[in-house]
Amino acid sequence: MAPDFVAEILIVLCAAVVGAWVFEKWRLPSVAGLLISGAVVGPGGLAFVEDADRVRLLAEFGVALLLFEIGLEMPIESLARGWRRSVASGALQVSLTIAVVAGLAVAVGIGGETAIVIGMLVSMSSTAVAMRVLAKRDEVDTPHGQLSVGILLFQDLCLVPFLLAIPILSGEVPRDPTTLALKIGQDLLALVALLAIARLVLPWSLERVARLRSPDLFSLFAFVLAVGSAVVAEQAGLTLAVGAFIAGLVVNASPYAHQIFAEMVPLRGVLLGVFFTSVGMLLDPMAAIERWDGVLLFVASVVLLKSAIIFGVVAGVVRQGLRTGLLTGIGLAQTGEFSFVLAGAAAPSGLLDESLSQIFIAGSICTLIATPFLVELAPRLVWKLTTLLDRGPAASPDATRSAEGPADHVVIVGYGLAGMTLARILKASDIRYRIVEQNPTLYADAKSRDEPALFGDATRGSILVRAGVERAKVVSIAINDPAATRRCIGAIRNLAPDVRIIVRARYVKELDRLFADGATDVVAEEFESTIDLFNKVLRAFGIPPQTITQFSDVMRMERYEFMRESTEIPLDPWLAEVLHDVASEWLDVPWSTPTQRTLAALGIRAQTGASVLAVRRGDATTANPPADFTIRSGDSLLVLASAPELRQLRELLARIE
Repeated sequence: MAPDFVAEILIVLCAAVVGAWVFEKWRLPSVAGLLISGAVVGPGGLAFVEDADRVRLLAEFGVALLLFEIGLEMPIESLARGWRRSVASGALQVSLTIAVVAGLAVAVGIGGETAIVIGMLVSMSSTAVAMRVLAKRDEVDTPHGQLSVGILLFQDLCLVPFLLAIPILSGEVPRDPTTLALKIGQDLLALVALLAIARLVLPWSLERVARLRSPDLFSLFAFVLAVGSAVVAEQAGLTLAVGAFIAGLVVNASPYAHQIFAEMVPLRGVLLGVFFTSVGMLLDPMAAIERWDGVLLFVASVVLLKSAIIFGVVAGVVRQGLRTGLLTGIGLAQTGEFSFVLAGAAAPSGLLDESLSQIFIAGSICTLIATPFLVELAPRLVWKLTTLLDRGPAASPDATRSAEGPADHVVIVGYGLAGMTLARILKASDIRYRIVEQNPTLYADAKSRDEPALFGDATRGSILVRAGVERAKVVSIAINDPAATRRCIGAIRNLAPDVRIIVRARYVKELDRLFADGATDVVAEEFESTIDLFNKVLRAFGIPPQTITQFSDVMRMERYEFMRESTEIPLDPWLAEVLHDVASEWLDVPWSTPTQRTLAALGIRAQTGASVLAVRRGDATTANPPADFTIRSGDSLLVLASAPELRQLRELLARIE
């Protein structure tokens, strides 16, 4: 038995490696690759592994470690800051999805308890897939990216009550009110007790183990924390996943959380690969094909129904606009890792029969594979919808207002920190401006400050017309959404071909595309932080500020070309010459310098090559001082010198005795 088990584990690991490698190479979710590779080697495929249940026993450890890691990584502080929007959008999305999907399932003849479980499965999205797609497209910090993260976090938290509800739905707990109340009370008491014990024991234990400074012992203890807490929770009547998640949350507040995470990730990755591959083994491709209508209905429920519900919540209830609603809904239109965990708990309880399990696994694979393609198409869909809306009846009243408002003003798109700061500067400079903001919170903030703000999506022509973009002198775009920024530039160029468009971008790869779309100037945050860094370093070495400013201006004028070139290419000689150009700068004479020393006696020009243009002493300034002019400590010299000459002059003054 043991040799067969080892051979099966080896087959599973090899299948996981191949599946993940192929899908990563195709830039598809690796989770889908693991599921498909499991189906290929499982009983329904090539039958390399005939008993998938034995492999899944090991994979349960992967689930426990996954939940431990989720609790460990849970951004408690950011969740606390934006908990209202996360809870509102997440709670509405989850509850509405369960209600609508369960109702649809009952309508096609599925039992009520099983229908609720199916609704739970559909309500959860893939944190790994969604976050990876957002990160790849640099959209984590965009409005729809932040909303997606909040909804995903709420979904992750929902796994605990979902798992606790399985015994009640399956009938393991009698349905009479007294028994139900007793069961719920026992679960809550077990949760509170587990949390209290974890808070008392885990931090104290971690500190003692860390003091021993043994990396091997620390790694072993981290594994015991995850698995041990899961086993304790199961013994208390909960589940492995719930116990591991609670332990992760408790350790999250520990200063050792990052090190524990680093220790757990490699092992968790292996076991999680085994888990998804073993889940894929349960898929019988022929049975799934026979049930194609059920698979199609499941995929439609996830992709169409779920994305529509999220769109309605985000755009209608949370009021984040059509664009943010559509992008958020489409980005979360798949089932998640925890859906498989929940299905694994529901199937043994009789809530998911073999037919429904096949439909769920096959449909989930389809949604995971489809996600990157749907997200890629989403901006085009948004653009077409907003274009159609602009052509609708509502566009006519806006057009009548095109002649109203100021001229030669600035249109500020986005009232975040950059937009707010720009507005304050323009107000202080008596320059007229108008603000366009789609976020209701930021818009309300702008109106509370009596700002000339307009609520709306700046990618829509009718909104831009109301902001007077056709008469504007400058349009400043500072929003955290690269795709929306490009759409906004295109809409502006259609209305005002000659207006100056200044865009803030975050990353290097956005630069050329923004210029190609019609941006006049692009302020790249990634480059500007680099320029600020070398500015401070060069000043530390005595390079004149005027020279550094000129060098930085040249870098911007050349569109940061040097920083975008290969690191093997040296600095252009022309740029290098800028650093050696002669510039004027005020230089203070150290207080330690002796008095009654003339310029001739100091030999400034002879020893350094620098020329003294003026001397400032107190409130008096002497221009073109003669050679016999006496220099005193505390004087300020206006010198004309290159960077090397300036350094030599500083050294000369410092060593005078």
